[in-house]
Amino acid sequence: MTNTQTLSNPRRFLFLLASSRAQGNTEQLARYAALSLPAEVEQVWINLYDIAMPDFSDLRHEGDGIYSAPQGALAELFDATLAATDLVFVTPLYWYSLPTAAKRYLDHWSGWMRVPGVNFKEKMRGRRLWNITVTADPDQRYAQALIESLRMTADYMEMPWKGGLIGYGNRPGEVMQDERALARATDYFV
Repeated sequence: MTNTQTLSNPRRFLFLLASSRAQGNTEQLARYAALSLPAEVEQVWINLYDIAMPDFSDLRHEGDGIYSAPQGALAELFDATLAATDLVFVTPLYWYSLPTAAKRYLDHWSGWMRVPGVNFKEKMRGRRLWNITVTADPDQRYAQALIESLRMTADYMEMPWKGGLIGYGNRPGEVMQDERALARATDYFV
């Protein structure tokens, strides 16, 4: 199946939850935004902290530099990634960057691009990349490094970058009082 065939079929959104807090502000904002998706759009929600994801080992310059196909839960994540037409990183801002689980997941893309016969980068081309993040500071400039990291990832992978939805919330549930973020969330996926 070519990328064109995959993307012309009904859309499948993969929401990649990367918060160390269950149902935190970022997830709440993402679920609110997802309410605007049409009913025929499939939604898959995966908490990256629930995946037995080992640290990534860079083997490019060791031995033959060949990576083996992912196994176990990592293989399920790999399959979900390739099945998606849209990937949404649901990532609270941690120290001006991506949370550990999201960064570890992206690190594994480096290996997946080097598994013989997979053509991971080619298969990802054309899939849309989105980000939803919540900061504990009303100044959204602090999220720019996180946003730029994902934008550059999209550029490298030749994936259309759909931008970031940024909300404010420090205490649990506080993002649902951020009227500006909620207004943007209602048409974020349109």
